[in-house]
Amino acid sequence: MPAKIIQSNSRPFKRVDLDPITLDIIENAMLNARYEMDAVLFRTAMSPGIREQHDEFPMIANLEGKMVVGQFGSFIYGFKEAYDGTIEEGDMFLTTDPYSCNGAISHINDWLLLRPIFKDGRLIAYAAMFGHMTDVGGKVPGSLPTDAREIFEEGIRIPPTKIYKNDELQSDILDIIMHNCRLPHWNRSDFNALVAAIRTAEKRVIELSERFGDDVFYSALDELLERNKRAMGKLIKTTVPTKKQYFEDYVCDDGLGMGPYKIRCAMWREGEKVIFDFDGTDPQSISSINFYLNEEMFKMFCGVYMIMVFDPQIMFNDGFYDLMEVRIPYGTLLKPREPAALSCRTHALGRIFDVLGGLLGQGNPDFLCGAGFSDSPHFMYSGYDKDGEWYQLYSIGFGGIPGKPFGDGPDGHSLWPSFTNVPNEFLESYFPLRIEVYETIPDSGGPGLHRGGNGLSMGYRFLEPGEISIHDDRWLTYPWGVNGGLPGRRSEKILHRADGTVENLPSKCDRIVVKAGDLLYFNTWGGGGCGDPLQRPAERVAFDAKAGLVTIEGARRYGVVLNDDFTVDEKKTKALRGRMAKKRGKPNIFDFGGSIEQLKANCEKETGHAAPRQPEFQSWALETVKKSRKKAAGGR
Repeated sequence: MPAKIIQSNSRPFKRVDLDPITLDIIENAMLNARYEMDAVLFRTAMSPGIREQHDEFPMIANLEGKMVVGQFGSFIYGFKEAYDGTIEEGDMFLTTDPYSCNGAISHINDWLLLRPIFKDGRLIAYAAMFGHMTDVGGKVPGSLPTDAREIFEEGIRIPPTKIYKNDELQSDILDIIMHNCRLPHWNRSDFNALVAAIRTAEKRVIELSERFGDDVFYSALDELLERNKRAMGKLIKTTVPTKKQYFEDYVCDDGLGMGPYKIRCAMWREGEKVIFDFDGTDPQSISSINFYLNEEMFKMFCGVYMIMVFDPQIMFNDGFYDLMEVRIPYGTLLKPREPAALSCRTHALGRIFDVLGGLLGQGNPDFLCGAGFSDSPHFMYSGYDKDGEWYQLYSIGFGGIPGKPFGDGPDGHSLWPSFTNVPNEFLESYFPLRIEVYETIPDSGGPGLHRGGNGLSMGYRFLEPGEISIHDDRWLTYPWGVNGGLPGRRSEKILHRADGTVENLPSKCDRIVVKAGDLLYFNTWGGGGCGDPLQRPAERVAFDAKAGLVTIEGARRYGVVLNDDFTVDEKKTKALRGRMAKKRGKPNIFDFGGSIEQLKANCEKETGHAAPRQPEFQSWALETVKKSRKKAAGGR
């Protein structure tokens, strides 16, 4: 049964006409409230993941649960459908379990807090915020075990729970939750920060409604959603073809030596609606790379991508959701069956953006972007310092962003536009390590008319014995290039031991023991190039070489010959570009760096790792996928 809303005032809201100035004032006030939520959170949280990296997502929604302003899209619909209880004034809900909220959040490190906002006894809006907790228990520090086979191994699961009733904190419940975490003081501080951010949004919403009147406020939120729908409707009609487009990409491995895992999607338009169908995606993994993808969340991913690529002036909210239909077969990597492990869903989450790029660009190649969102690399380091105090670091690494039709991809940048790095000074002050290298990797971005962003190399020198965990991907498959652009460089993690030995670490591993003096090079992937590299102006290649982004040898991949002083040898450049163009022929739309079979055949020689073996799927998972596909086909 869906949630039941209890309110003492049942008078319905009335839709009224708005003048443009009033609408503009309310729009900007809502945006300001959304960013004020961030500011409150960053100033009161303790964990560096939230405080410094901003691994959190705010939202203010209308009374139906549709996000009007925010960052990550509305998860309230899935929450309300899954929650079998009442929603009352003074409530605040907490949940961390994807299976209990229809994938409103996708792994249990994300703590989702939701507040219904009442005014004069009547529900008027919702405010929500979720943040990634550094630890929630489970079998490894950080609660993201790469080898988990069930969600029970990943930490404490919290179903939708009223953590506040009648505005009173249920402290006994919170104490039980904190008892199951390795860093309860951080979790409690971050929890209170999330609460404070939501209460800030509530205050601003009520102030706006009191200033303009309930009906005007209600109508303004509706109009902001409708305006987004109109704009996105035009965008869909002009960019999405009626003919089916297909694209597939892969998660390289599952942390258990198996892979790659295919994510396949078809896209087409029927009238004003765009359809996405993930039929053909591999069944769920026996490991933790499964991604419980809520359909509403995917619509958000798609909307953000389309707006950023095609028209950044469109205000992002949930208004366009009726214009999309998403079909995900049950039992697959993107809709796993409980109790499948979910802790390492980051790899599939990142790959979704690459799949979207490959799909949306086919209908309009002039807007095609390379691959390179690809992942959100994680690094974790924990242990006891010389004073016997527990330390535990969780941080997100950055890679190369793909080349775009209108410019180069940023170097060493985050998957999420609002994320920032943890300052090196902060890391060195609070954790027993020293950052000896922090630089982009020359030539790691794919060559193109618009160069892919370079990956990032971080050199961590460990000052105390401890254990590390690594989460990354794109070590087997390449971040592909488009429209003649070449792939970006793959990732690698190299551990130089204090005794002189060198280890090439897997991209997904836990409990790697390190000693004082060991040095880890955490090297991320580069973005794929966009457009013909032979068309990139030679002076721009020379500028990149002077800036240390491209080497003199790497410049030859653009057909540019540079002298030792980084000046262009015009005669040799013209001759080299002529030979390269003749040998290559017509540029390819996509350059994957080789087929999956070729990449696996050359794996050990090129990466130092054995090729992943064929994935294993349980018989019941295969049967679940078959039934889901049959149901989607109308029982045929």
